[in-house]
Amino acid sequence: MRELPLIDCCAPLGAQTLSDEEAQASAALFAALADPARVRIVNFVATSDDPVCACHLIEPLGLSQPTVSHHLKRLVDAGLLEREQRGKWAYFSLAPEASTRLAGLVDLARDREEALR
Repeated sequence: MRELPLIDCCAPLGAQTLSDEEAQASAALFAALADPARVRIVNFVATSDDPVCACHLIEPLGLSQPTVSHHLKRLVDAGLLEREQRGKWAYFSLAPEASTRLAGLVDLARDREEALR
């Protein structure tokens, strides 16, 4: 499995142009969210007050533990989730910059509005 690049900085899709690196980073972020189970995991973790144990995702998702672990790894590799080991259990929380990156990426109108000013 290939490692997804962390997206440190990328232009919104509404930008006038995207560099190859920005386009690749944006595509990697979309690829990380291209599975409905991963979207549900991000939703579950983002709406939880505390970090979520991987074991608490198995039943709501209706998936096996290895499958949930695979999806969590993809989301961590993409920089959307952070992983904290507590004994034998792993707990996940939304990466602090994840909301900003996702919102900025899909802000199609922002750059157009700024260009018109």
